[in-house]
Amino acid sequence: MIKLQRIWTNYHLWQRRCLYPFVSVSVAVIICLGTPLSSKAIDLLPLLFQGVQILNLSNISDRQEVTLGQQINQELQQEVKISQNSQLNSYINEVGERLAANSDRPNIPYTFQVVEDSAVNAFATAGGFIYINTGLLKIADNEAEVASVLAHEMGHIEGKHLIKQMRQKAIASGVATATGLDRNKAVGIGVQLALNLPRSRKDEFDADKRGLANITRTGYAQSAMVSFMKKLQKSSSVPTFLSTHPGARDRVIALQNQINTQPSNQNNGLDNSVYQAKIRAFLQ
Repeated sequence: MIKLQRIWTNYHLWQRRCLYPFVSVSVAVIICLGTPLSSKAIDLLPLLFQGVQILNLSNISDRQEVTLGQQINQELQQEVKISQNSQLNSYINEVGERLAANSDRPNIPYTFQVVEDSAVNAFATAGGFIYINTGLLKIADNEAEVASVLAHEMGHIEGKHLIKQMRQKAIASGVATATGLDRNKAVGIGVQLALNLPRSRKDEFDADKRGLANITRTGYAQSAMVSFMKKLQKSSSVPTFLSTHPGARDRVIALQNQINTQPSNQNNGLDNSVYQAKIRAFLQ
């Protein structure tokens, strides 16, 4: 009988020891979440769900990349002026969506935005976000040339070039941990890389190759990608679009070799007069 009483007493002691910490934590969480107008209570949430805030850039999922791209896009809104011209945005989206249907990554949603900037430039971030300047739209001769630029930027997303650069920069800067990279730091690095255009030669040639394959599948004239590159090559001043890229001459040669290997009879988007009329109307 005495032995049974001891077992029962020890069981109750074990229950209290296990239950008290759980109750304490539960009460603390309830108090923190229920306290009105308390910034400290809100600050505890990231600590409770810390794992959600860490990204493993070497094995990032499509969903995580799209979310990261959305957050980078929000920050970029403070750095660049996105056009509010609904007609212009609608037109660029139409061109972009045709290309997106033939992307190597059709499982992510692409977002095409026009930046009000006279510089000849276009860039892409993560998760399908692509930006093209009004300055570039003005010097393009036709829709096929614009499509070639959008397809090139889509090539960067298909190759996950920005994600790879973010990982390299995070490691070089010492901000990456064994588990990954803090999401806020990842967004900051993504914005910095998008605006500074530090693309490698390898990435640019890969994006050209992917872009040319895309416009070929979509039915745009292959020659447009070469003609636009030659236009930049002849420019008296180096456009922003090529400021940190491999030389236009080398890229023209690579593109021409690819066209010779995989020729196409499609010539859509070469009507200069139709395009110029649209752009003049959109950019008034």
